[in-house]
Amino acid sequence: MVSKSATDGKIAAYWVAEGDAARCGLCPHRCRIAPGKSGICGVRENRGGTLYATTYGKVAAVSVDPIEKKPLFHFHPGAPILSIGSVGCNFRCEFCQNYHLVLRQVPLEEVGIEELIRSARREKSVGIAYTYNEPLIQFEFVLECSKAFREAGMKNVLVTNGYVTPEPLAELLPYVDAMNIDLKSMDPAFYRRICGGDLEPVLATIREAAKATHVELTTLLYTGHNDADPQIRKVVDFIAETDPGIPFHISRYFPQHRATAPPTPTDRLDAAYRIARDRLPYVYVGNVRLPGAEDTICPECHATVVRREAYRTDARGLSGNRCAACGASLRFVV
Repeated sequence: MVSKSATDGKIAAYWVAEGDAARCGLCPHRCRIAPGKSGICGVRENRGGTLYATTYGKVAAVSVDPIEKKPLFHFHPGAPILSIGSVGCNFRCEFCQNYHLVLRQVPLEEVGIEELIRSARREKSVGIAYTYNEPLIQFEFVLECSKAFREAGMKNVLVTNGYVTPEPLAELLPYVDAMNIDLKSMDPAFYRRICGGDLEPVLATIREAAKATHVELTTLLYTGHNDADPQIRKVVDFIAETDPGIPFHISRYFPQHRATAPPTPTDRLDAAYRIARDRLPYVYVGNVRLPGAEDTICPECHATVVRREAYRTDARGLSGNRCAACGASLRFVV
């Protein structure tokens, strides 16, 4: 049930008709969308009682990035990855770093899946990353693209806010090789007030994904909102209770979009790093230079197994997924 041209979009998955309205079931908002209108994401549109994925096969950004930029530090270290993004999001984070994509302020271009596979091969990419905006609102394209990349012998990476209902997540997960999921806070009020969503579905996504594929988590410390020691400990405790081997990225915030608070102080980032290292073996700090805070240390012998600086990666301390110094098995996919 695909329209004749990607220009027209594609009939969406996960929705039901409610009279002339369409009830979208892709994400926990479960928007009831009137004819001619779109859901909160801005890209799933009711056309005459049928819900369409209007950005199917359309991209706003295509680039080849280091895998570490996603950030993924424990998945094929040092590899390049073809990265694509479109427009729209099902959150409204006031500190959004890619708000021009979320607000659909950039032009779109059509792209074919076979074209993307050829580009990935040409660039010697390990696979494809669905990133920049929220990829799960482009579920139909991401699913088809993921199947094709898997068949072509390449990897699929999702960089996501994790705000999706269980059914589409379960359909997509078998084709996903790695995910970086934002865990913005453990405070439900933060999610409602700052992001326009709910915390619990994100936690559910993290739990399910961690059982099925390689997962890394990122928390951006928004000055004065989620960067106090007790707030950081709650995030760390959740990760430790879910799977302490999950790599955890602490990211420095800078004022963007509607956010005017000053950048995250470096002493807050350093404190967060120390708190997280008390319970987690793999902790990293990004968007700022803190000596040693991007390196991977072997939890057994404390040798530096991967050194990183500005997306330059030296993984000579790794032997496959083991520490070259002591032979300990480490949480790496190589």
